[in-house]
Amino acid sequence: MRFIIERLFQFLLPTQCHCCEKFLDEGQQGICSDCLAEIHWIEPPFCSVCGTPFVSQEVRNHPCSSCLTKRKYFTMARALGAYHGSLQEAIHRWKYQGKATLTPFLGQWMTEGLYRYWDPKDVDLLIPVPLHKERLRERGFNQALLLVKELSHRTGIPYRKRVLQKVRPTIPQVNLSGVEREKGVRGSFQIVGKEELEGKTILLVDDVYTTGATVNECSKVLLAGGAERVDVLTLAHALKNP
Repeated sequence: MRFIIERLFQFLLPTQCHCCEKFLDEGQQGICSDCLAEIHWIEPPFCSVCGTPFVSQEVRNHPCSSCLTKRKYFTMARALGAYHGSLQEAIHRWKYQGKATLTPFLGQWMTEGLYRYWDPKDVDLLIPVPLHKERLRERGFNQALLLVKELSHRTGIPYRKRVLQKVRPTIPQVNLSGVEREKGVRGSFQIVGKEELEGKTILLVDDVYTTGATVNECSKVLLAGGAERVDVLTLAHALKNP
């Protein structure tokens, strides 16, 4: 219903940028050119495992120190841009303020990212990082599932929304360290229907990669449930110095 109402207002009123709320030029959708120009898109060189970009442009892709010292259960994680500025604002408005009309717009970006780093024929299933039922009731939707549905529609890759479930609520992790996040998510996820995963290559989808604790724990559970390989795709990556 919210999506229908927003669409009606879009038809009746000039479209505004979802970041700065400036009225868009005719033909523009979602985000204005000024806000788009502020987005820090992630480009190589970056960590070949977690996708964290390197400061120096003189090096090639290689595992970062964190991925060398701490086991990552996913094979490869990639994000489209830094969780900062216009991209962070767009995600916040979409995720916390109910800007549902941003979903196709962000889904298109995610699709471009998927084609950039993967051949869709090599991905067997798309799986969203799940929310606990309490958080789902509060928010009303799972943003990762919205992205997965967009990706599935645009690529033809099937998705499963109930195979991976969050069975234990966790405290908000915004201000937690990486170690605290790892402890907080441990044992929070479980698999329902292992036969769906057997021998499959999974693309795990979420909106933001922060420390990687959540997607790493999800990947661990998916591999234990029979998956052959797990990769990760997110809209944004939270960087210390974007």
